[in-house]
Amino acid sequence: MALNDDFAQRIVIDTAAMDWQASPSPTVWSKRLELVGGQENGRVTSVVRYDPGSSFHGHDHPDGEEILVLEGEFCDEHGRYPAGTHLLNPEGFRHAPFSDTGCVLFVKLRQFGGDGRTHFAHETASMAWQDGPVPGVSLIPLYQNDHHGEQIGLIRFAPGASFPDHPHDGIEEIFVIDGMLADEHGRYPAGTWLRQPAGSRHAPHSDTGAVFYVKTVR
Repeated sequence: MALNDDFAQRIVIDTAAMDWQASPSPTVWSKRLELVGGQENGRVTSVVRYDPGSSFHGHDHPDGEEILVLEGEFCDEHGRYPAGTHLLNPEGFRHAPFSDTGCVLFVKLRQFGGDGRTHFAHETASMAWQDGPVPGVSLIPLYQNDHHGEQIGLIRFAPGASFPDHPHDGIEEIFVIDGMLADEHGRYPAGTWLRQPAGSRHAPHSDTGAVFYVKTVR
C-alpha cells in the first residue's frame, strides 16, 4: 500500500475535511497523509488524535519519529508535552504514549534515521520569535542537520505579510497551524498539509496572518 509516495508531485491536503480512521488502539485515531512501505512499518506522515484518557502500547521507533503537538497535552513516561511542543525521537527510542486530556498531533515516522541523532524536545510556546528575512515574517528555528540536508522550523506571517518568489532546492513540507496561508497556487487554511517537490517555487503571503510548520530536505 502506498499513498502520495511520488515526491516529484505537489500535494495539497485539507486535513480538516478528512475523516478520522481507526488505529491499533481503540482510543487513538489518524488521518494518513503519506505512506511509503508497509501500512504499519513504513514511512508515514499523519495527523493523530488521542481521546481523553487514551493510551498506546509501548513501542520502538525504527528510523526515528517526529511529533508536533497541535492541541492538548501529549505524554509518555519521559515527560508531558503541551500544545506547541516539537519532539524528535531517534532510532532506539521507546515509549508508551498517553494523554489524560486528549491531544492532536502532527506525526512523521521513519523520517529521523541515521547515526548521531539525539532526542530533542522544544516547547515553542515559551521560545522567542526571531526576525525573519523580510518585514512581517518571523521564525523559530527548531532543527538543522547539514549532513542529512534537513531544516525544520515554525514561521509566522503577520497580517498582510508576504515573502518574495523563491525556489526550493529540495522538498518543502508545510503544515498550517493557524490562520490562512496563500500563494499563487491557492489558499491554505489551518490544517492544510503541503508537500512541494525539489525545484518548485512560490511567493507565499497571508492577508489574515498565519503560523505554519516548515521542513525542507535537500
